Amino acid sequence: MLLTTKFLRPTPDPRAVRRQRLDSLLEPETGKRLNMVVAPAGFGKTTLVSQWCALNSHRTAWLSLDEHDNQPRHFWQYVVGAFEHAGLMGLEDIRKQLARSDGEDQTAAITGLINTLSQDNTAWFLVLDDYHEITSDSIHRQLGWFIDYLPPGMLVTLASRTEPPLPLARWRVRRQVQDIHPGLLAFSEDECRAFFRDTMAMELSEQEIRSVCQRTEGWVAAMQLSALSAKSGQLNLDQTSAPPNLNPDGRLISDYVLTEVLRQLPRELMDFLLDTACCPRLSGALCDAIRERSDSQDALTRLLAQNLFLIPLDTRNEWFRYHDLFREALLQRIQSKDPARAELMQSRTIDWLLSHGQVQEAIGQIVQRKDTERLARVLSEHGNNLIHGGFHLPVLEWLEKIPADVINDSPQLQMLKVWGLFFANRVEGLEPLLTRVEDLLDRRVADSHPDAEGALAIHSEVSLVRSYLARSRNDEKNASDLTRQVLKDIDKISIPLKSVTYYGLGMDYFGKGELNEAEEALESAVYYGQVERKPSTVLSSGGLLAWIQYNRGDTDLALETTSRVRQWVDEHYADPSQPRLISCWQNSALIEIYREQNQPQTAAGYLSPLLEHVEKGTEPGQHVVIQFVRGHLAFSEGRLDAAIDALKDAVAVGRKRRDHILFDPPAAALLARCYLATGQADKAMDCLQPALEEPATNPLNREQNQIALARVLIARNDSQKAQEILSALIPAAERNAHTRHLVEILLVYAEALFGQGYEEEANRMLERAMDRAEHAGFLRLFAEESPALREKMLELPRLRTPGRWNRELLTMLKDQLTEPVVSAGSEPAAPETAPVTPTPRPAASELAEPLSQREQEVLELINQGLANKDIAGKMSVAPATVKAHIRNLYGKLGVGRRTEALARARELGLLGDTTKT
Repeated sequence: MLLTTKFLRPTPDPRAVRRQRLDSLLEPETGKRLNMVVAPAGFGKTTLVSQWCALNSHRTAWLSLDEHDNQPRHFWQYVVGAFEHAGLMGLEDIRKQLARSDGEDQTAAITGLINTLSQDNTAWFLVLDDYHEITSDSIHRQLGWFIDYLPPGMLVTLASRTEPPLPLARWRVRRQVQDIHPGLLAFSEDECRAFFRDTMAMELSEQEIRSVCQRTEGWVAAMQLSALSAKSGQLNLDQTSAPPNLNPDGRLISDYVLTEVLRQLPRELMDFLLDTACCPRLSGALCDAIRERSDSQDALTRLLAQNLFLIPLDTRNEWFRYHDLFREALLQRIQSKDPARAELMQSRTIDWLLSHGQVQEAIGQIVQRKDTERLARVLSEHGNNLIHGGFHLPVLEWLEKIPADVINDSPQLQMLKVWGLFFANRVEGLEPLLTRVEDLLDRRVADSHPDAEGALAIHSEVSLVRSYLARSRNDEKNASDLTRQVLKDIDKISIPLKSVTYYGLGMDYFGKGELNEAEEALESAVYYGQVERKPSTVLSSGGLLAWIQYNRGDTDLALETTSRVRQWVDEHYADPSQPRLISCWQNSALIEIYREQNQPQTAAGYLSPLLEHVEKGTEPGQHVVIQFVRGHLAFSEGRLDAAIDALKDAVAVGRKRRDHILFDPPAAALLARCYLATGQADKAMDCLQPALEEPATNPLNREQNQIALARVLIARNDSQKAQEILSALIPAAERNAHTRHLVEILLVYAEALFGQGYEEEANRMLERAMDRAEHAGFLRLFAEESPALREKMLELPRLRTPGRWNRELLTMLKDQLTEPVVSAGSEPAAPETAPVTPTPRPAASELAEPLSQREQEVLELINQGLANKDIAGKMSVAPATVKAHIRNLYGKLGVGRRTEALARARELGLLGDTTKT
């Protein structure tokens, strides 16, 4: 049960001051996704947003949050409920999905909500009031992901007492967020006049109103601070001194106001403000350390009670920050009044941040001070962990601030630059840098330099990078030799490199098809990555491990691996203000697993973050893997045009950049299947031929190419030759536990036997394939086979026997007989596509693809003049579903509007009694 009163937007007080200038800031703009209204209690956040919504014609989902909404499933149930209460249709499946969910990961439901909003094709507002009540990191991450992938026309507005830990910096750079902070919420002179006269019914003179507005700059908090000097608590309006000129852009607190604030405070509180002005964030422990006192938490509590520009960063009153403008003014005051103490306080702050693991904030302070000497020392000590934690780009920026001669004299800093460029996929110029590092190390050993003993560790780093470069050139022997050399030296060096080394070893074994050895090495990489605190290595190693486990048929184990690794990374590196660390391998493995389990929506949720990397540019190996899984998902859904586009791109990049790609998935084999599905056997053979002439080094790829060749031969009526190829593949697939390939081999083998009239033997092959697939949890690969083979599967008595897997497979195969699975907005598949083959009506023989039963029904209702909403009611489906059918219908008829569709349908005889025979 959801509390529906939480969906009710507060009715604005008619006496409240209208804030038209702020209304305009809240309005939607091109590219904007978020309004952030952040201010302490009593700043009028809810009133402002409620007034704006009342004046707007957009459909608005309102949700008032409270402390009970801190569980992800509960939170998203209320978000979905808010949309449903506001009239959004088609949310039934998402509600059911949330009701069944018992974990923290709500990716599938969020993806469904985004897709529904996209299909609705309506501009929507979502308002989340009192968002400061949300403290769950999982909800913050999920909301950040939701906002990242909002459809056009969708705008989220958050009203909060604290700035939430969302990726606001990234959104601000992209101009996707509008901030309304206390400075903007401050009253103008006109608003101040309206507030006192209309809202408060107070009779003040124009001079008195102007004086209050000028002295406080219209900020409620500043007004309250000015009132501290008044004995009765009333505003001190008798001030005769003229206020100073204010900065016209309102970005600075005037010296006058700051002087008044500090003068009214006790001396110890004023000293506290000045001593802690250097802290980007404040806590009792941090302030105690730099002040060498033990009463800081009490001081923070007093400041918070007096609304002294102190903004809480959590709901436990443990972490705070000063308002940026107030902090700037405090810094200016202490730096002019006592520069030596300002220097001492900032130095102590940096020391505390470094000792408590907050290295990035410490470096930010060091950079601000332009202390390049200390920056070099801190990067030498902490840079390696920063890079392996995903901060390679900031490290490269920080290195640019250090003088070149300092870097040239430091092997550690040079290696940081190497690793930064390596993780940034800028590997072309690494060889000269590595040679320079080795030359410097050799000179230090020859000169008996004090750091000569550390040369072995850096030499091992150099060897490790060279091993990765060798793999990118397909120089497997050199890569393996270098990796094993590092393993020999690794216990003698101080730099934590075991995780990265074992990850390289796992890739070596994987490239040779030695999956048992690869799994063992990758498990070690995950273990040591956790010990060494290298989240990127943990994610990549776990992702490749899951990919191997999935191909071996250990699907449940693969999911357990991805969940275990993701949980560790989120627990130890959960900074919601930063983009979520993802791995190409991890997400690609999950896409393949959920696609195979016939959960395309969940698979698409893991694909979405990867597509951004393809669009912005990523290294060729990742590009090919992402396009492969993208194409495979499209193929499974019957979107052959999209599949062919993605796979052609993967094949082209793979061939062009072959010397720079470590693992090239069998994109050509899958592309050949797409062409076979469209009846183009010759084209399938043409795209497969280069892969056959130059066999892949990875056994998994070689097997997939041979399976594709057998498919082409069957299409060319050469089932005997196909059978010979498949017979040779079975022993190796069984021996090496390539379970997924084995199931596919058996299915294609069965089709070859059916083609030769060996019905009984073919059915035994199908039974054997199903036995293997049921144990591994494979489903979708059966639906991707030819229509003829699927019909043979449906005839098997086995599928009528009890069992969840049998029931799911039977249901999936039956569903394909009635209607194609086509994603919204995509062209439907041709009649020959793998997933679906509807029976064509004789009247539609001129169409490239016949209409499905549902599309024919929609066409008849359009002919009756019904609107989309009425059609949805007649068919008992959501309006979004009707829109999807209409898009597919237009695509098949080659038209763009209703009148054209009806004219074309009559021309083809698809309507009424004029149907041709």
